[in-house]
Amino acid sequence: MLTWAYPDFASVALGLGLLLLLLALQVWRTARLGRLLGQGTGRLAWKLPLRLAAGALLLLAWLGPALGVRSEAVRTSGQDLWLLVDVSHSMDAADVTPTRLLRAQAALHELVTAFPADRLGLIVFGPEASVQCPLTYDQPALQLFLNTLTTRLLPPGPTTLRAPLDLLLTRLGAGSAGPAPGAGAPPRATAAVVISDGEDFGENLEPVLRALGRTGARVYAVGVGTAAGAPVPAPGGKVGLRDAQGRPVISRLREAPLLQVVAQTGGQYVALNDRENGLPTLLTNLRNLPPATNAQTNRIVTVANNRYRYPLAAALLLLLVDSLLTVRVLRPE
Repeated sequence: MLTWAYPDFASVALGLGLLLLLLALQVWRTARLGRLLGQGTGRLAWKLPLRLAAGALLLLAWLGPALGVRSEAVRTSGQDLWLLVDVSHSMDAADVTPTRLLRAQAALHELVTAFPADRLGLIVFGPEASVQCPLTYDQPALQLFLNTLTTRLLPPGPTTLRAPLDLLLTRLGAGSAGPAPGAGAPPRATAAVVISDGEDFGENLEPVLRALGRTGARVYAVGVGTAAGAPVPAPGGKVGLRDAQGRPVISRLREAPLLQVVAQTGGQYVALNDRENGLPTLLTNLRNLPPATNAQTNRIVTVANNRYRYPLAAALLLLLVDSLLTVRVLRPE
């Protein structure tokens, strides 16, 4: 069955229309010059289908026609990566353009794309935590969940970092009390990335961090926001939240809880705002995680058999013929 890698048919139709317009303009200008000089331009006509066919083939190659599928063996490092994303109302603050959450979403899309052969999962948190997407190799599905992140996913309330870390422990099979004696590290290299502005009004993090440290999982943190902060919009975005005294609620980046998390789990803290982008550093650290013992495996994946080379080669051949064959349109008397 014929499929398309980049099914952007609207852009292709626009490109084809532009090609026809340029060819029509060339014919009109050449014919106008021929009439002024009393010359015929009929010999140009046979080149027009050649150029039109070349342009159409280039646009076809752009669509990425794929016919059939093939299986490929992908070497995986056995890494599981959990994304813990803060979706509390303070993530709507605009001290990071356009907002903290939207900037975090863009970084998450880039992060997910950087790990095509590993399992990734998504946990969202605010006053409570929830698994939005369990560990999966299905990147399009995870990207879809990332696109739906809003600060309305969870009920309003004070943000807690304890809830997502406890849920992470549960997903690691350790539970909040820690792993059983002799259980050792997880069978796969495991890391987690907490993306948050650092606001934490929950319980003491020490017990859950000690339990996480015993699992061998490393927790990294991305601090989204600035020390100056910004007002927190109320639901609906028309006015800002106000405290009991009627003053605007200002949300500021709080690095201390995030630094505590990474210090006790062997991870690293990076900042993400309009002046700093710690994402490249984070990606480097995640790629350099040592794999768990015997965790490397071969995974067979099915990929579309892209045949863009054939229309591209045909278009280049037609363009070569067009450039080698010349047509004298205007002959001197």
